[in-house]
Amino acid sequence: MISITEWQKIGVGTTGFGIFFILLGILLYFDSVLLAFGNLLFLTGLLFIIGLRRTFSFFFQRHKLKGTSFFLGGVVIVLLRWPLLGMFLETYGFFSLFKGFFPVVFGFLGNASNIPYLSTLFQRLQGTRSMV
Repeated sequence: MISITEWQKIGVGTTGFGIFFILLGILLYFDSVLLAFGNLLFLTGLLFIIGLRRTFSFFFQRHKLKGTSFFLGGVVIVLLRWPLLGMFLETYGFFSLFKGFFPVVFGFLGNASNIPYLSTLFQRLQGTRSMV
């Protein structure tokens, strides 16, 4: 059984609040303060969940440097109060960083859902690409 430390529990909460503030900032017409606060909470929560060393080793792998630069550059642009441009850069960086995880997520959602049309859609989106 996997044991979750107190720091990881705090990280899950912090990441959840970060996602909430990012979504609220988007809903309120790209409010730069809410987006910046959400970005800081999201990154802090990620540090708490997987640790400092693993976070840096994930973001600064050689084949992920382009996605990392766009994602972190977008965070900096949002902090400099250019929220629309920053969120576009962050979105591109996010998809570039996590593109290896999407087939796994779609495969899980396709197997987990019992909704007829939704499960076939997720199975099509899953494809045959693997994470490795």
